[in-house]
Amino acid sequence: MLSVAEVPILNALRSQAARVGCRVVTSRSFAPGFLWGAATSAYQVEGGNYTSDWWVWERQPGSGCAEPSLDACDHYHRYRSDIQSLANLGFNAYRFSLEWSRIEPEPGEYSRAQLDHYRRMLEACHEHGLTPIPTFHHFTSPRWVAEQDGWANPATAERFAHYCRVAAAHLRDLFEMAITINEPNMPPLLGYQDGIFPPGLRDPGARQLVNATFIRAHELAAEAIRTETDVRLGLALAMVDLQPVDGGEEAAAALRQVREDVFLDATSGDDFVGVNAYTRHEVGPEGIRAPAAGARLTGLGWEYWPQALEACVRRAADVTGKPILVTENGIATDDDSERIAYVTEALTGLRRCIEAGIDVRGYLYWSALDNFEWNHGYAPKFGLIGVDRVTQERTIKPSATWLGAIAGRGSL
Repeated sequence: MLSVAEVPILNALRSQAARVGCRVVTSRSFAPGFLWGAATSAYQVEGGNYTSDWWVWERQPGSGCAEPSLDACDHYHRYRSDIQSLANLGFNAYRFSLEWSRIEPEPGEYSRAQLDHYRRMLEACHEHGLTPIPTFHHFTSPRWVAEQDGWANPATAERFAHYCRVAAAHLRDLFEMAITINEPNMPPLLGYQDGIFPPGLRDPGARQLVNATFIRAHELAAEAIRTETDVRLGLALAMVDLQPVDGGEEAAAALRQVREDVFLDATSGDDFVGVNAYTRHEVGPEGIRAPAAGARLTGLGWEYWPQALEACVRRAADVTGKPILVTENGIATDDDSERIAYVTEALTGLRRCIEAGIDVRGYLYWSALDNFEWNHGYAPKFGLIGVDRVTQERTIKPSATWLGAIAGRGSL
């Protein structure tokens, strides 16, 4: 039954849903033990990660970055209150990343102080009843890795795995589920082919090499982590609902192969597959098409398409046969009622996946905080919790209260 406080939210949601043509479901339960939470990445929220390749990249002429990250959300110092806020809202899980460049700022030199910092973060999760889900790599690498040809150097896979083993050994008693690499398909595409992430190359051949390095790194990292602790492991893959149009079936299949399938094929030894899904792309014979004129767009210019989550979860499950954890899903918008409508439709589709027999273990919204959205800077607002750019003051948005209530009930 809805509380008195939730009735106005539901009424507003129904009104918004009617405008966008989606159906509000109020009686669909999720299984006990389902993980409900939000996600962040270290570089996007911690601040001061000057030992990272991204810190250098932001300041390079021609990088295209809207602004530098600087203090980000100061989550490095404010993590306790942020974690407490998530728990108070009703969530039971928090996904965050370890910053490799903090832990190993120079090759083979590991910081006990930084490892202890992440121990304290994991302990804070447990203190507040949140299942911590650490991610060992989320887009950023140490400067020294970049100086040694980055992920185009096959040796980076072994170096990454060694860091994972050191970190896992130090944190082993505090986590039972982890992500090795977040979106290993994106740095090869954005950094080595499209040139908008470091190192800024535009070389399709390099992309293929870097794909292979990331896949090898995931496999070696999983092996290394498992030598230190008995945890459930997976990678988190960026997936898009690729829809062929006007004879684009062959082009869509080719895109799926290089963007998704080579990575899904690498999950055979994993315990689950993490799915990050936000939107769709229509694919013609010539490739990906821009959203149609007049299409509804989000704050990042992506097509508003919450149905993408259902499509991507179904595809990941079909290809791998693995349990699925939704590791990212959300919307960049300044209109919080639009966030509620988007997530409602996404979760409705996720329920259909579960009803179809897919083993879905949890839903982690992106993002817990309005944060540094890479080359776009701080303008896109994904967060359930707003962050004042001057004072760092946090503001709980209505969508956070709404989604936390769903988490507390375990049903839409």
